[in-house]
Amino acid sequence: MSPATNSPARSTATRNTKVMNRFDLTSRLVAKLKNEEAVIGGIGNTNFDLWAAGHRPQNFYMLGSMGLAFPIALGVALAQTNRRVFALEGDGSLLMQLGCLSTIAALKPKNLCMIVMDNGLYQITGSQPTPAAAVSDIVAIAIGSGLSESAWAADEEDFERLVDQSLSASAPMLIGVRIDEKPGVGATRRDPVQIRERFMLGLGVREAL
Repeated sequence: MSPATNSPARSTATRNTKVMNRFDLTSRLVAKLKNEEAVIGGIGNTNFDLWAAGHRPQNFYMLGSMGLAFPIALGVALAQTNRRVFALEGDGSLLMQLGCLSTIAALKPKNLCMIVMDNGLYQITGSQPTPAAAVSDIVAIAIGSGLSESAWAADEEDFERLVDQSLSASAPMLIGVRIDEKPGVGATRRDPVQIRERFMLGLGVREAL
């Protein structure tokens, strides 16, 4: 059993959520995106599954830097206030950049939704346990940082309900989901220039040549 599913110190809210699958949840999210919403995928398995779930020009795939999916998504949300922006991040990566939660809470981008895929592991580097495996509750941290619209998704149906809520929200939201240890389904094409250029075209900030 993984650290994420066998930790007495984790909050009751965390323990009462179903352990779900990252690719399935990502696919459910992508299926709901009908208005060219931007999606920022964190490094590793998070963006591998985003790539596999449905490649879109409005997707941005992080490469090589832990914890920057939320800050990049914040920049997009502030620059394009009429566009809904989603950010997908693992618990280990978010723990590298917790200060961004306070910044996002202070700036209050109403069009930003953050999704934390929490399996209690630094999975891509050898499955070492993260602090979220035993003592740190990501959603409680977010609420304490000022992101009052933060919640654990109890199951897949609840996840979809929260995503639907975020599409018309008037404040930034954070959705925590407990996931299993299965690796990402796909593999992102590692071409930073291509990723950047396609994303800029997808957001309408650069014209095709």
